[in-house]
Amino acid sequence: QVQLEDSGGGSVQAGGSLRLSCVASGSTATRHYMAWFRQSPGKEREAVAALATISDYPWYTDPVKGRFAISEDKAKNTAFLQMSDLKPEDTAMYYCAAATTWIRFPLRSEEYEYWGQGTQVTVSS
Repeated sequence: QVQLEDSGGGSVQAGGSLRLSCVASGSTATRHYMAWFRQSPGKEREAVAALATISDYPWYTDPVKGRFAISEDKAKNTAFLQMSDLKPEDTAMYYCAAATTWIRFPLRSEEYEYWGQGTQVTVSS
């Protein structure tokens, strides 16, 4: 079992930055992938970024490439999503997720077993 607690959301103006954090507890040694997803009202949950925790290889979706960066502090069992040059369309609830098995599609939500409770990001124009 893995418990995830995400935080760091807030309200910023367009062009600003935020860093989201996701602290993992429980069977943290079994995490093979960490990811961030987001969901806006009336829309489906969409992937933002994913990270293979052993190789530190990242994946990003097109809307955030070049603006967001996913990383992990293994000593603190904490994943981060550094968000820069934020846009109003980035407004959403952001969720971190963890997979404890090897997965084929790191940017698909159905691959992940564990989820944080979400942290709200609001970007004003």
